[in-house]
Amino acid sequence: MSGISDSFQRPIDYLRISVTDRCNLRCVYCMPAEGISLVPHSELLTYEEIAALVRASSEMGISKVRISGGEPLVRLGLVNLIGMLSQIDGIDDVSLTTNGILLREQAADLKESGLRRVNVSLDSLQRRRFEKITGHNGLAEVLEGIEQARRVKLEPVKINVVVMRGVNDDELLDFALLSKEGWHVRFIELMPLASRGAVTPEFVSAEEMRCSLASLGDIEPCSAPAGVGPAKYFRLPGATGTIGFITPVSEHF
Repeated sequence: MSGISDSFQRPIDYLRISVTDRCNLRCVYCMPAEGISLVPHSELLTYEEIAALVRASSEMGISKVRISGGEPLVRLGLVNLIGMLSQIDGIDDVSLTTNGILLREQAADLKESGLRRVNVSLDSLQRRRFEKITGHNGLAEVLEGIEQARRVKLEPVKINVVVMRGVNDDELLDFALLSKEGWHVRFIELMPLASRGAVTPEFVSAEEMRCSLASLGDIEPCSAPAGVGPAKYFRLPGATGTIGFITPVSEHF
């Protein structure tokens, strides 16, 4: 059992580390119009310092580490950090959250260095809409990155979709049907930016998302694919993949 626990005495064995606040996209739900103040490179932890932190954490019961950002793949030499973390005694799972733009070129090296799994953010399957949401015409690169990740066995590859009314909620069925092709799709409720505060008109609850999938047949609860996280998982009839719902607004973690 972990040496640390939360206030409900649930053991904590999962550590999430942001290695940069830089990102090569400008997603409308993430980046305020006025931008953000970036942390100077000199104030970021070095890879050696991150490894020391994870080593100390492993001695307290941490066994799973997720690397995130910003966009972690824009930080040079990330594959070296993955290699360092995967060799630490007690760490049995190193994973990554990415927007996928740079994943195709780095997937094989990441896998070889010890990365187990990736989560990829993908909010539209339509090229022009993807560009409108992210500020970058990079849908093809992301899809190629996902396929390369699956090819080198960075599995399960989980696809994170932030659902927004009037923006991409009409693609729920398209994403859900990908679970029949083995994809693990997770629909995420839109969280308001700190500068905006209240829930916005674009908000779609997970319950409403589930109702919109009714035409695909009954979805049954199922166990989660590998990894940890707050999603509740379901499966369509005959699907090898899963559909997850993450509810930071309607059902607090």
